[in-house]
Amino acid sequence: MQKNIRNIAIIAHVDHGKTTLVDKMLMAGRLFGDHKDVGELIMDNNDLERERGITILSKNVSVIWNNTKINIIDTPGHSDFGGEVERVLNMADGVLLLVDAFEGPMPQTRFVLEKALKLGLKPVVVINKVDKPNCRPEEVQEMVFDLMFSLDATEEQLDFETIYGSARDGWMSDDWNSKSDNINSLMDTICNHIPAPKKEDGSPQMLITSLDYSSYVGRIAIGRVKRGTLKTGMEVALVNRNGDIKKTRIKELNVFNGLSRTTVSEVHNGEICAIIGLENFEIGDSVCDAENPEPLDPIAIDEPTMSMLFTINNSPFFGKEGKYVTSRHIKERLDKELEKNLALRVEPTDSADAWNVYGRGVLHLSVLIETMRREGYELQVGQPRVIIKNIGGEKHEPVEELSIDLPDEFSGKAIEMISNRKGELLSMERKEDRVHLQFNIPSRGIIGVRNSLLTATSGEAVMSHRFIEFQPWKGEIAKRQNGSLISMENGTSFAYSIDKLQDRGKFFIFPQEEVYMGQVVGENSREGDLTVNVTKSKKLTNMRASGADDKMRIAPPIVFSLEEALEYIQADEYVEVTPKSIRLRKILLWEHERKRGSK
Repeated sequence: MQKNIRNIAIIAHVDHGKTTLVDKMLMAGRLFGDHKDVGELIMDNNDLERERGITILSKNVSVIWNNTKINIIDTPGHSDFGGEVERVLNMADGVLLLVDAFEGPMPQTRFVLEKALKLGLKPVVVINKVDKPNCRPEEVQEMVFDLMFSLDATEEQLDFETIYGSARDGWMSDDWNSKSDNINSLMDTICNHIPAPKKEDGSPQMLITSLDYSSYVGRIAIGRVKRGTLKTGMEVALVNRNGDIKKTRIKELNVFNGLSRTTVSEVHNGEICAIIGLENFEIGDSVCDAENPEPLDPIAIDEPTMSMLFTINNSPFFGKEGKYVTSRHIKERLDKELEKNLALRVEPTDSADAWNVYGRGVLHLSVLIETMRREGYELQVGQPRVIIKNIGGEKHEPVEELSIDLPDEFSGKAIEMISNRKGELLSMERKEDRVHLQFNIPSRGIIGVRNSLLTATSGEAVMSHRFIEFQPWKGEIAKRQNGSLISMENGTSFAYSIDKLQDRGKFFIFPQEEVYMGQVVGENSREGDLTVNVTKSKKLTNMRASGADDKMRIAPPIVFSLEEALEYIQADEYVEVTPKSIRLRKILLWEHERKRGSK
């Protein structure tokens, strides 16, 4: 059985075509017959993943090719989901490294690849999108080799196979000039060059690397059997991180078959399976022999670099849009998230209604907030803060590697902007009419930079970043200069009053929108906050007005996405998140309280 299994993880940068490729592999395995969803990004199956075009949660599927079962593990490409990546690579024997034939390997690819090479996994390189104009497959292949060399790959890992093709058009070949009409050469390469799992004798061992949940059977443990055989009904020992041992019994075993799971009576080593019936386990626990337990090493997880305050929604509009608004609801939801989101930590604060939530970056935390709001939760979130450590009596902060790809004429602006945020330029290379810049920058400096950079480059810049390490504190960074425009009272905003206030700044609200006192309705054109009345309507009298009514010309308001709102707010502001709205507000709604606080 071992000979006929291949466990592969797919590594790729955001938007290099990974999920499309998996769809094509599933179709090649002919598992569907006339499945209606074929070709519709079957793997990105939650709404958020489809909208953003990124993979957030890793998933398992399998295909059968010439009597070989290939278990495919789809990994997230974004370093904010590092917790997911570490776990899933533990299940693989080899990796498919997917790169764009024009862009080449990107920083996020490097992040996952480095972890895969350290685990000793064998790579197969797939250079995708060779149908793009101005693509450069040979150069990209050299770049991949250089990257692996710089990541200390072994001789065997550097001797990798390369396949070229276009996942979107459904063809792969070992020569990019000779187009084929199927992806058979990729499937054959996987079977021939990715090693089968080693046969190991001894008592059963399995590391739980991910979780599933079913309302019928409860929590389901997923992992790869490292050695021995697991059988239905057998008694096993569960060993956690601290070495505590609990006896439990396997009620049912499933293996992956296409997109679904099939029940089996036993699972041999090398196969990825799901176990039903285990009680009280965590990711990273080992399933071992009941009589003589020998646990595997638990998974090391990247530590968090950022924290945000989550609190209940206590604005005047609370409970109007959401189903779950109390502190009990939010606490239960965060606890549920902790079970499967490994890189997340939640700590209580002095207040019973607020928690400090620690994560890997703004994207990691905003995906959680966005998921909660879609489930009907209302909450408020404070400004993202980086985690400061005391190492040897000195203040240290997280530093990231930031890479920006942008048109040549904007490079000066970008370098100036990042330097003002304490970034150091490491390298600058030209690729035709675009420039690739690489910086080291404190995580604090990245908060809010995406917006300013897109504005300064007319939306042309592509940026990505990954955490490197904690380094000594780099000094103060200049904050957003402009203050906020704050609503003076509750009511409906009128076009008349917004029109009269346009010289004071830019607005975030539409006319006829309900506002409350203390809500941030716009950005002041100067420093310092300004309280304005946007609820004043035009007073009509029975005398004819001396001046004719001018036509009102109101600039369209700025509408923030969730990440933009989180990156925009200042320390004395919250983002109020409900299923239908994202509003900015001052923590203290009354003006006299804010004045007293500032003294």
